[in-house]
Amino acid sequence: LLPGDGEKASSKSSRRPPMMLSRLLKEHQAKQNERKEQQERRRREAIAAATSLTEAMVDHLNVGVAQAYVNQRKLDHEVKTLQVQASQFSKQTAQWISMVEGFNQALKEIGDVENWARSIEMDMRTIATALEYVHKGQLQSASS
Repeated sequence: LLPGDGEKASSKSSRRPPMMLSRLLKEHQAKQNERKEQQERRRREAIAAATSLTEAMVDHLNVGVAQAYVNQRKLDHEVKTLQVQASQFSKQTAQWISMVEGFNQALKEIGDVENWARSIEMDMRTIATALEYVHKGQLQSASS
């Protein structure tokens, strides 16, 4: 710049040519668009990461829930089996009790028959002794 051109230079520097403003505006808009695209890309990445995390958590929880469901089904099956077996055992026990009661009754009857047989045996011995006594008495009176 020349010494006398101070005012012109300052007025020229404050006034930029329209070409330069247009270029600055385009650069500014391009940077804004680039930032928007970058922000949108980051937003999509964040959404994708959140979705992935959510799916992983759901999958992890579903494994536990599925295992609990399988275990519950196994328990239900075992309970039904146990109920059937308990019912069968109860019926079998009732049959055994009935058989033991029948056996007990038969033993009582055998005991009654045995007592009756002893009683008859004692009566027969008494009769036999009486007959022997009478017979001996008759033999002694015939010999005298």
